[in-house]
Amino acid sequence: MGLYKNLFKQTAIYGLATVLPRMFSFLLVPLYTNLLPKAAYGQVSIIFAYMIFFNVILAYGMETAFFRFYSKEKNKTNVIETSMVSIFWTTVMFLFCALLYRSTLAEWSGIEVQYIGYTIWILALDALVILPFSKLRATQKSMTYATIKIANVITNLILSIFFLVYLPQMAQHHPEGFWSSIYLDNFQIGYIFLANIIASFLTFVILSPDYFLLKWKFDFALWKKMMRYSLPILVAGIAFAINEQFDKILLAKLLPTNIADSEVGVYSACYKLGLFMVLYRTAYTLGIEPFFFSHASDKNAPQTYATVTKYFVIFGSFILLTVIVFADLFKQIMIQDPSYWVAMKVVPLIILANFFLGIYTNLSVWYKLIDKTQIGAYISIAGAAITLVLNYLLIPSMSYYGSAIATLAAYGSMMLISYYLGNKYYPIPYDLPKIGSYLLLSILFSAVSFYGFRENYYIGIALLLLFLYYIYHNEKAILIKIINQKKQPKMH
Repeated sequence: MGLYKNLFKQTAIYGLATVLPRMFSFLLVPLYTNLLPKAAYGQVSIIFAYMIFFNVILAYGMETAFFRFYSKEKNKTNVIETSMVSIFWTTVMFLFCALLYRSTLAEWSGIEVQYIGYTIWILALDALVILPFSKLRATQKSMTYATIKIANVITNLILSIFFLVYLPQMAQHHPEGFWSSIYLDNFQIGYIFLANIIASFLTFVILSPDYFLLKWKFDFALWKKMMRYSLPILVAGIAFAINEQFDKILLAKLLPTNIADSEVGVYSACYKLGLFMVLYRTAYTLGIEPFFFSHASDKNAPQTYATVTKYFVIFGSFILLTVIVFADLFKQIMIQDPSYWVAMKVVPLIILANFFLGIYTNLSVWYKLIDKTQIGAYISIAGAAITLVLNYLLIPSMSYYGSAIATLAAYGSMMLISYYLGNKYYPIPYDLPKIGSYLLLSILFSAVSFYGFRENYYIGIALLLLFLYYIYHNEKAILIKIINQKKQPKMH
């Protein structure tokens, strides 16, 4: 039980580092949707979608490669030095080239040049802290990691509120004063990215000592091995970005110009209600990746992975059902402008899609452990192909609902493909009857609640309690074992 206790502790801390920033970001959604027209919010969402792609490219799988080689190489310092030097120079080259050709990028993307400039600086600053953050995770300095992550988002939140809410008021009340001189009309989108730049810069300043302490040694032989490991992860990351964000870009391209930005805006806002499943999946992934690698040599590793996956599905199924039962309450908190609610029908699909992605993350451990990361790339490419094809087929007739269907189909397919291949190359004794029953029952209850008894909370809560009883009935033995262990007196 000590093994799972340590995993839970690490996941809880990384969860804190993920949940709190996302909860603060949660506050930005009503801020943006209240102050920005749907079309403007759509433009912001499209820019963030492009940023996801470039985040993946600038990391080029080095983060995962760092964990892999840090865990197996004897010379840990060599791994740190080589990976950080690599990220530093590739980021500097990107910054120089992107700023030089920012007008071309603006013309190609249809985004204003000034926003392109802000985005380039955010991307570069964020890329430079990838390895310092990874180093904190690898050395189990999870509280430091959490503190810096939370501080970054609090800074962004405070600055966003200041720029979008208080600065206009102060400029209006003091038209001849200092605040009026720095305030710009119709610059809300620019202020959003300015807040991001300042937050990213301060984070880089905090972590910059890692670069000053470097001896700037570069092991080319090690780097080649790391790149062979990481490049398939880059391909998988690009494919993942297509699955996660390309629907918003395609909506802007495939829908009529007069409605495209507004459709992206309402879709992106309701998409945010999948936040709770994203929080759970992300926090879990941050804790589980170092855990998987550090226990790869244990003889009981397959059974451990099977148990971890089962409990991921149990908690995830409960979150799925809870969020869908209370989705219409969450929307009133998160999206206060009712004009955005027209896209609420995508919420169950998006939450389930993110759950499938979380299960896929668990199942995909096998190809990382046997150094077959190219298989992960192939799976992600298959998912991206499904995303692209279904978006192109469905957007013209179904708009954003077609995008939600495409996302669900892509992640569901990736989950099934990974299970099939994993069973062939690295068999893990998953408890399929129980895992399948939790998953299917939560989907069934969610469908009954949302499509049959929406906003009937008597029915919804009854389904939740019934599901909890089902979990207790199946897991009673292990729960009693845990309770009895806690009751045993400690030996001195």
